Amino acid sequence: MTLTDLSHCQGEVTLPGSKSIANRALLIAALCAEPVVLHNVLRSDDTARMLEALTALGVSINEQDATTLVVHGCGGHWRNTTQRLMLGNAGTAMRPLVAVLAATLEPHQRIVLDGDARMRERPIKDLVESLRAQQAPIDYLGDPGYPPLGIAGGLQPGDFVIDGSVSSQYISALLMALPLLPADSTLTLSGEVVSRPYIDLTLAMLRDFGIDIITVTDHQFRIPGQQAYRSPQNYFVEGDASGASYWMAAAALGGGPITIHGVGQSSIQGDIAFAEVVEAMGADVSWGTNQVTVRGRGALQGIDFDGNQIPDAAMTIAPLALFARGTTIIRNVANWRVKETDRLAAMATELRKTGASVKEGKDYLVIDPPQIWQHAHIDTYDDHRIAMCFALAGFSTAGVTINDPGCCAKTYPQFFSEFSRLCNLPPVA
Repeated sequence: MTLTDLSHCQGEVTLPGSKSIANRALLIAALCAEPVVLHNVLRSDDTARMLEALTALGVSINEQDATTLVVHGCGGHWRNTTQRLMLGNAGTAMRPLVAVLAATLEPHQRIVLDGDARMRERPIKDLVESLRAQQAPIDYLGDPGYPPLGIAGGLQPGDFVIDGSVSSQYISALLMALPLLPADSTLTLSGEVVSRPYIDLTLAMLRDFGIDIITVTDHQFRIPGQQAYRSPQNYFVEGDASGASYWMAAAALGGGPITIHGVGQSSIQGDIAFAEVVEAMGADVSWGTNQVTVRGRGALQGIDFDGNQIPDAAMTIAPLALFARGTTIIRNVANWRVKETDRLAAMATELRKTGASVKEGKDYLVIDPPQIWQHAHIDTYDDHRIAMCFALAGFSTAGVTINDPGCCAKTYPQFFSEFSRLCNLPPVA
């Protein structure tokens, strides 16, 4: 797909459901003993992998319509456990299932969790070793520290410790699993905690499903055992706040206004803080309870931003930096390297194709905009966020060609058709 010399982007857009919330909600609903009706469920590659896994485990899931699912949970007693579950590259399925299955399987039951080639390159050692320290029988079936994994029951309550600097998904996985153990546990986070808003999101969801987690300090939780997930009967999946970042950025570049429905002042997602980024770079933002409107106000200004707490949305700063005056620095995003691809290396490589000057460090990018724009053919690395980020380079006179825009199916299958609509382009075939 080629995008060139875009000048305007305005209108209204409704976000698909959040991938992070949807996959948590699907697994949590499966752990309830009573049915849960999930509304606004994202239908994407990642949620498809979770749905396939839960169905294979014996959970009955009925589709009322495309985004409304009724999950008939099994209260943590899986009906079918002799199998290999293939999870593609869905980290939001792999990580929580590792912990939850270790907490819920019987000792004689065993499941293999596997994924595609990229999943087999995504480290999971910190989570596995934290579980193994409490007697979880988990085996590496390939390279040590990586999937595929063989998991059986036997996880014991106790004092869990995990490095908080690698992935908040590991922490969320433990928070979801430990309440199901037969006695109380503690969870201590060592190091600097990355993506804390995602941990807060998990805690909020657990409260909605009747689970009590006691926050002792910023780095420690007390988790009563023998808890049971309780159905709220209906649960609404918020729009994807990470996805909102592309529309906020498009409004800043294309003038807007763009009104984004599905997130707002009441959002439980940390990535909504990207609104502060576009304000700092040169846009106006106004809020509603469940919507946000962004307007550009002219030239953008480079910023120095610590992206540790919103690493997914922080990626969208990079294409904005191509249009900003001065240098932009994105700091403290080492965990970009363990996502769908090594995002630090990939973003640096693709940004340079536009003519930008880019310095890649261990956990940062320094970006100076192109002095002379070059038409860039962007490789996406089968990473949805790279494809969506670089759509914004279409606002340059040189333009951009996105190779494999279809990879957006992971979280936002309609992204390019919506982008074309808001920019008044011909419909995407």
